[in-house]
Amino acid sequence: MKTLIRLEELALFLFSVFLFASLHFPWWYFPILLFAPDISIAAYRAGPRIGAWVYNLVHHRGLALLYYVAGLALAIPVLGLVGVIFFAHSSLDRALGYGLKYPDSFGHTHLGHIGGQAPRV
Repeated sequence: MKTLIRLEELALFLFSVFLFASLHFPWWYFPILLFAPDISIAAYRAGPRIGAWVYNLVHHRGLALLYYVAGLALAIPVLGLVGVIFFAHSSLDRALGYGLKYPDSFGHTHLGHIGGQAPRV
C-alpha cells in the first residue's frame, strides 16, 4: 500500500509540472522555487506544536489548489505560481515519505515516522 501511495503522489507531482508549464513562467523558476516551502521548518524554533501547525498549513494541498485557482480566476499569475509550487512540493514530499506533521515531534508524520523507525516506548 505504501508503494501505491508513493506512486500516486509522484503522479500528482508530475501533474504539477504540467500545471506549471501552463503558467508561462521561465522553466528554471520551478526547480529554484520547489523547495521554498521548506522554509516553514523555521517555525519549529517556536516549538513543535507551532512548528507542526505552520508546516502543515504550508504543505496543505487543498490550500495550494485554492491559490492556483484563485490565481487563474483573478488573473494573478504569481498567485497561481505559488499554488503550483506548494502543490508540487507537497506531492514530492509525500512521494519521498515525508508527510504532514503531528505536534509531538518533527519526525512523526501522517505517513509514519521519518526514517521508518518508530520511537521506543
